[in-house]
Amino acid sequence: MSTDASPQAETSQTAGEGPRHPRALAPGNLVLTVVLSVFGAVVGVQLLATLGVTPSTSLIGALAAMTLARVPLVWFRGFRSVHAQNLAQTSISSATFGAANSLFLPIGIPFLFGMDNMIIPMLVGVSAAMLVDAWLLYRMYDTPAFPAKNPWPPGLAAAEAIKAGDEGGRRAKVLGLGLLTGLAGAAFTLPMSAFGVALIGGFAAMAAFGVGLLFSQYADPLFGLDLGAMYLPHGMMMGAGLVALVQVGRTILKARRAPVDGTRAKGPAGAPDLGRSMRLGFGAYLVISVLLAFGTGAATHMSPGMLIGFLLYATVAAFLHELLVGIASMHSGWFPAFAIALITLLLGILIGFPPEALVVLSGFTAATGPAFADMGYDLKAGYLLRGEDADPAFELEGRRQQLIAAMIGFGVAIVVVLVSYRIFFDNGQTAPIDAAYVAAIKAGPSAETARDLALWAIPGAIVQLIGGSKRQLGILLATGLLITTPMAGWMVAAGIAVRVLAPRLLGPKVKDDLEVFAGGAIAGDALYSFGNGVFKAAK
Repeated sequence: MSTDASPQAETSQTAGEGPRHPRALAPGNLVLTVVLSVFGAVVGVQLLATLGVTPSTSLIGALAAMTLARVPLVWFRGFRSVHAQNLAQTSISSATFGAANSLFLPIGIPFLFGMDNMIIPMLVGVSAAMLVDAWLLYRMYDTPAFPAKNPWPPGLAAAEAIKAGDEGGRRAKVLGLGLLTGLAGAAFTLPMSAFGVALIGGFAAMAAFGVGLLFSQYADPLFGLDLGAMYLPHGMMMGAGLVALVQVGRTILKARRAPVDGTRAKGPAGAPDLGRSMRLGFGAYLVISVLLAFGTGAATHMSPGMLIGFLLYATVAAFLHELLVGIASMHSGWFPAFAIALITLLLGILIGFPPEALVVLSGFTAATGPAFADMGYDLKAGYLLRGEDADPAFELEGRRQQLIAAMIGFGVAIVVVLVSYRIFFDNGQTAPIDAAYVAAIKAGPSAETARDLALWAIPGAIVQLIGGSKRQLGILLATGLLITTPMAGWMVAAGIAVRVLAPRLLGPKVKDDLEVFAGGAIAGDALYSFGNGVFKAAK
């Protein structure tokens, strides 16, 4: 069963040619990615419906490929390639987040609203949005807007696990220690991924993230402040997001002038321009918003003028949601997609769109972002495994193969959700956040909500301006405020303390070990969360 990725083929070269990357459509890789994708999609939907969370299954895919590689049969020899293992983890994580967050969650909104006729058109629309979502990250990865050098923490964790399994030695020991630490902490309900992220993320970004988390945890018990009722986190994210959009625009303009000084960023095949990628994405989302508006029948509830306004707003909201989720996940490894989608919904309510249009809007915006962020994690893992752009041609070919593997995962996710959603809905099971979206739509517009959002948008914008496009302080502060995970702030603070003290006490060389240890801690937390979630769902 060929994977086109034998250990010999991985490193061999012929005259004038570089190393050959495993093909995602090679029979061995294709069979494994489909099987893993089915598993990931089923688990993702099941856990979101029963527990309200989506687990990271990336390491499950890598471990499956590593296990097959150790079977003493020639058919499985190709899985010894770290790049074949990277394709496996790419496909299963794409299927998991795609099925749960990008597909199952959005179609639950019309179901809870009593609009069953909208479910299939919504599924078609959000499926298209999910595919565009991942494709856009593929095009924008390693550009000035989304540099490959930034943390993308879950991707780093996956890469370190695969490297340790391949190389062994000291790296494996350090990773194993981090893995055990992550498992032990998670067993005591400590969010160890926050600790690991703080070890590798940008210092200022992690400080802002930690401040947001701590204030979110203690605002009510210490100061009697209900941040959710005040819409403080939502307003700050809105203000920071608008400034971030302007900053991305400035980045595009700089990228256009870059050929003058030779600093133009590399991209996938053909080195596409960042601005062109964003224009293509905007156009694609506009087409999808038109299909959703007419396919669901929402267009019949609006005047021509309002319909045009809705289509433009839905397109901008989906695109902005994607960028904000991508920026937050790139720096922190956490993406507050549910909360950001709620912000765009609240603004739509204030504008005065009818309920049918708001149902479409909430599902559409919720579908963009998760696949974007997950694709960034997977490409980061591949980037590290391929030597951090040591061979540009090999790097770009690897990204192409990862995109194919991801699309296989997304395709499987569409099929799984299509054949299973009715089973969950008949049992009254949807993503828990869907109820919040429906409640907001039924509550209607509020002058107080508009005032609060506008008020708190100002400090969010100011913090984002101060931090600049590299640090993204406003986005990370708002992300921390939107996340309500207990103890997450303290774990970020502990991670920052360790990264400051460890080099002083153990010497500067410990910095390399900290990165590997952080990957292990994040991986341990993810594995425990996955196992614990499956165990609870099976009860």
